[in-house]
Amino acid sequence: MAKSKVYTSPIKRSRRLDIHVLAKADKYLARRPYAPGQHGQSRRSKPSDYALQLQEKQRAKFIYGLRERQFRNIFRVAAKGSSATGEKLLQLLELRLDNIIYRSGMARTRRQARQLVTHGHFCVNNRCATIPSLTVSKDDIISPKNKEGFNFHDTESVSWIKKDSKKIASQLIKIPSRLEIPTELDEQLIIEFYSR
Repeated sequence: MAKSKVYTSPIKRSRRLDIHVLAKADKYLARRPYAPGQHGQSRRSKPSDYALQLQEKQRAKFIYGLRERQFRNIFRVAAKGSSATGEKLLQLLELRLDNIIYRSGMARTRRQARQLVTHGHFCVNNRCATIPSLTVSKDDIISPKNKEGFNFHDTESVSWIKKDSKKIASQLIKIPSRLEIPTELDEQLIIEFYSR
């Protein structure tokens, strides 16, 4: 008999990992700034090195909405290159099509961006794309299939994505450096986790 998956709400995950992924989670984290569950407030105060590494890896997976196998594969690609593994890992995560759509304000969340891509609502260089994990290259132009009545959402702007409100499109103008990626992740802990 197959095991049934236990559903954990995004709010509980945000509290467990101490991250603000959803705008809605902010008020819950302010009200209850501790882990969920009966023993959330009485957990031991000093976690082990392994626990810190695991938590950082879980945070990265949850922020970008990936499963373990997907995340491990991205890490393997990042580790093969000659550049710094941590920076390359974050670049690969940021250059996913669903993330570029979210960063440019074409979707409110990465989850929404992923769903819209899967349903064929976006084009890359005027070609319909249905794969959220597609790696966007420099100078690629992302636009919605149906531009009628489309509006950009208010999101934190990044220097490496150029938004065009008239053409209703976004363009990746350069590959971001580590300093240009707005994330609170400590990629060194993730590298240590996979290097055990």
